[in-house]
Amino acid sequence: MYAVIESCGKQYKVTKGDVIFFEKLDTEEGKKVTFDKVILVSDGDKVEIGNPYVKGVKVEGKVISHGKGKKIIVFKYKPKKNYRRKQGHRQPYTKVEITLVKVGATKKETEKLEEKEEV
Repeated sequence: MYAVIESCGKQYKVTKGDVIFFEKLDTEEGKKVTFDKVILVSDGDKVEIGNPYVKGVKVEGKVISHGKGKKIIVFKYKPKKNYRRKQGHRQPYTKVEITLVKVGATKKETEKLEEKEEV
């Protein structure tokens, strides 16, 4: 089963167990994060496409860490004008492990599912 979710202005294809790098999310390390904006969900046979989002489907993940990406050099240059500007940038990110892709999810059902996984 996989889903396509929308987060941080981008779309991501996720399945259970995937580790995804999102742009910086305001969630502490070790906490859960829920993605409600599910665009598409597929269980192999059946594909559901939202208009714009699929109702009753949610994707949960666990924040593993926060960090910064590789440095990118931004260099501006204009010939014959003695204009040169060099600037670096490191994009902050959040590393998230997808723990659950639930179709028709209610809060009580997901709590029961989590209890079974822990035991």
